[in-house]
Amino acid sequence: MTLPAPSRDAVVAAARDSIARGSKSFAAASKLFDPVTRERAWLLYAWCRACDDIADGQELGHDASVVADPAAALARIRTLTDRALAGEWTGEMPFDALRIVVEETRMPHRFAHDLIAGFALDAKGWFPRSENDLMQYCYHVAGAVGCMMAVVMGVEPDDQATLDRACDLGLAFQLANIARDIEADDRIGRCYLPIDWLVEMDIPPGQHMKPPFRSRLTVMARWLGEFAQAHEESARLGTPALGFRSAWAVLAAAGIYGGIAREVMARGDHAWDHRASTSTAQKIGWIARALGQASIRRQLYKPAPRPTTLWTRPR
Repeated sequence: MTLPAPSRDAVVAAARDSIARGSKSFAAASKLFDPVTRERAWLLYAWCRACDDIADGQELGHDASVVADPAAALARIRTLTDRALAGEWTGEMPFDALRIVVEETRMPHRFAHDLIAGFALDAKGWFPRSENDLMQYCYHVAGAVGCMMAVVMGVEPDDQATLDRACDLGLAFQLANIARDIEADDRIGRCYLPIDWLVEMDIPPGQHMKPPFRSRLTVMARWLGEFAQAHEESARLGTPALGFRSAWAVLAAAGIYGGIAREVMARGDHAWDHRASTSTAQKIGWIARALGQASIRRQLYKPAPRPTTLWTRPR
């Protein structure tokens, strides 16, 4: 049965509500986009948020739980996404939002498939054995989204250099997430700390949250934070390729979300006593700072080769 096309305004309004409830940081940064880009960012966020919630048994990014049938959840994501990419209306707002934004931006379908591949890793109980495994996972669940956001902001799908910088921002965000959520992930049986790291720190697998290992866990959280900062700095060098308002939003988001990694590192052994976040005052401060950075981005962020020490996304 062919479903009727929903009102674009209604889908946009629902997507706007999704980001307002699901991520105050991204919602704040999205307000800096021009109106067209802002709406498309909301539409993309709604799909990403829904996929994440279905995969993790949560609501708007909170209260993740063990999913009873991960394979069924993944199959639902794939089916609805494939229908949306094929130009069908699904009757489910987040997937209809994806259909709209892909059609309007000529977004390559491979990025959506790459994100779903990340959910597939979680569905089969995957864990990273090496640092490269960790970065590959971060690409699938966040770096690919960075590439999609770049296309939403008007970057040409074949502009690989700018897409690399956009991917770096997604990687930075995910590394910060992992550092912040080590304890929360452990509660649902997940660990994104590479086995190689645990071996190096002499921590038995599955024991990293035990009190005797807290100081060693803090060291690994600092490593994650340092990786996040390195990718954040690389991402900033891509902002001269963006329009002013998109660059402002990206730089604000980098500061706001980068603050999470910095907060985790600053707390040391107390990083997981309560969930790290950036305050409203800090968000306002980063938005104001990003305004100045965006204004002089072509002088501030001079062209430079992307560091060869950084992990590079698959193409």
